[in-house]
Amino acid sequence: MKTFLGAVCAAAIVASLVVSGPALADPSRSNGGAPAAAASSARPAFSMKDPFARTITRYGDADVSPYHIDHVIELQYRLRWMGYFHAGITGYFGKVTRHAVKLFQRHVHLRATGVANHETWARLIHHTIRHRGAIPHICKTAGWHACYDRSIHQVTLWHRGTMRNSWLVRGGEYDLQTRVGNFHVFYRDIDHVSSIYDTPMPYSQFFSGGQALHGSGFMVDPFYEHSHGCINMYIQDARQLWRLTSTKRLGVSVYGSWD
Repeated sequence: MKTFLGAVCAAAIVASLVVSGPALADPSRSNGGAPAAAASSARPAFSMKDPFARTITRYGDADVSPYHIDHVIELQYRLRWMGYFHAGITGYFGKVTRHAVKLFQRHVHLRATGVANHETWARLIHHTIRHRGAIPHICKTAGWHACYDRSIHQVTLWHRGTMRNSWLVRGGEYDLQTRVGNFHVFYRDIDHVSSIYDTPMPYSQFFSGGQALHGSGFMVDPFYEHSHGCINMYIQDARQLWRLTSTKRLGVSVYGSWD
């Protein structure tokens, strides 16, 4: 089992996916700069609200600290689960990672550039949702639902029965486990600071007492260490979840054995 270091969680509190390709800068032009085709023919701009969205990850990128995450560790884990990455999880996008990205791109019939662009991420995340059969039925019902499987450190986001995204996260240590059950977010604070540990909990969405989904200033590898009970996310991922759901009634389901 992992040891505890941990992102933090307040003890109690009162009361953006099929992804489009990168945006085209301008529609095609001819005859001295006049539009050659209607604007509707241009591909739509990519948005982080699109299904299974991530920012582009490429050669030379690295997960340096909780405040500088390029999603390389996530990329390496997902490529490993697909059988294309066999090296250690380093958080650095080098030649081995680039080769694995190319192998995956060929597998899903994308152009093998070695760059994990929006379309590559969408395919990769979709292919690496684990324990699909264990996802509770309530997650697939009307409304918005964030569903956390404690056993595999995975959150899936659902809207009206359709999966919209999935993130790698971590939960509470053994003595402070994230509580199992079905909840709803009852309080939100975009700039929350723990009243107990005096540490930032950005993009907090509280669902059970002092337990919240929030960005972590301590997590680099989601499979290493634990929180004090909250569901820790990369800060960028917590922001992404916030932008999708902060104005919505969000159900939260926590299930699975502790890991």
